[in-house]
Amino acid sequence: EVQLVESGGGLVQAGGSLRLSCAASGVPFDPYAIGWFRQAPGKEREGVSCISNDGRPYYVDSVKGRFTISSDNAKNMVYLQMNSLKPEDTAEYYCAVSISTSVCEEYAMDYWGKGTLVTVSS
Repeated sequence: EVQLVESGGGLVQAGGSLRLSCAASGVPFDPYAIGWFRQAPGKEREGVSCISNDGRPYYVDSVKGRFTISSDNAKNMVYLQMNSLKPEDTAEYYCAVSISTSVCEEYAMDYWGKGTLVTVSS
């Protein structure tokens, strides 16, 4: 019933931009937190950005100043605007939602999308 579908990934040159989208459907409660995570080849999954119901965004240090998270509650959408992309941003990006806590940690996420691949070439 619950479905999170990411889109917007693709191949981009270093310095370019991409806008990831996450469409949510069937979520039984208003989310406390919506976040983006990524997993690069050969590395563990890490939190990239998150926005909680208090409106305060979180960004991992490596993307601060380059990425911006936003949401459109009326459309059940969350976005990740990624600017000044670097090859090290190459990863599978996942959208995740918590309906139980505003803590933006991987373990707190209740629902996950299947991911969208971002490849940044040099």
